[in-house]
This record gives sequence, C-alpha cells and structure tokens, in this order.
Amino acid sequence: MSAGTLDPRGVRFTAAMTSAILALGLITASWRVMAAQMVLFGLCAFLGMRLNPWGFVYRQAVQPRLSPIDQAEREEPAPVRFSQGVGFAFALVATIGYAAGWATLGLVANALALVAALLNAVFGYCLGCQLYLVLRRLAPAGASAPDPR
Repeated sequence: MSAGTLDPRGVRFTAAMTSAILALGLITASWRVMAAQMVLFGLCAFLGMRLNPWGFVYRQAVQPRLSPIDQAEREEPAPVRFSQGVGFAFALVATIGYAAGWATLGLVANALALVAALLNAVFGYCLGCQLYLVLRRLAPAGASAPDPR
C-alpha cells in the first residue's frame, strides 16, 4: 500500500463524529446542520481526505495515544473518498429537503446517511466503500478510473 493510506481507526473516528452531526440534523431537521455536513463530505470527496477536520483531530489528539498499526492494516483512500461522495449526495438531498420544506425527503435522506455512518463507526462496515468495490468489479475490462488522490 502507498504512503497515502488511511488508518482505519481514524476512518471510524471520523464516522463517529459524522454520526453525531447527522443525528443532530435528524433531531433538529435543520438544513443548516445538513449543509455544514455536506461541506465536510464535499471537502473529503472532492479535495482529499487530508482536508477532513475530524481526521485532523484524530491525527493530532487521538492517534498519538494509540499503538501503531501495521502497514497491511491501513486502507486505500479511494473507496473512502467515494463513500464521502455518496454521503455528500445524501446530505445534499437532505439539505434541499429541509430547506424546501419537504421534511419527509430531508428526514429519509438524513436517516439513510446516519445509518451508513453508524455502521462504519460502530462495526467498521463502510457501505459506500462496498458500493465502490462493486462498481469497480462491474467496470468494463481495461477501463481504469483516475487516481482520486
């Protein structure tokens, strides 16, 4: 794996923080909360995982207190970035739903994003990453995706 790989504990930490924001969005039905989370998803999906503020908190405050992990346990960033893009799409739909007064649309999109984030935070199961792998398998032979880093 390359030097740009991710510590899976940091990915789960980020998912936990994201879950808290998404839960707040669900409780308040606030388009502003969802817009803030949408920006965070967008930073990671479109500009790179290093811009994730929760990743920064993890690297500065949490990771130094943990034992190092083996390089083989680290994760490639492409599936995680893809999952951030999926989260961005759900947060966008929730933001539009809440802002337009379509509470049901906002709540459903918000709840689906929350379920996905909680699965990652609690069980280490990334739905977006699994979707990325399925789509990669379905891609025509010889087709290569650009390196998303």
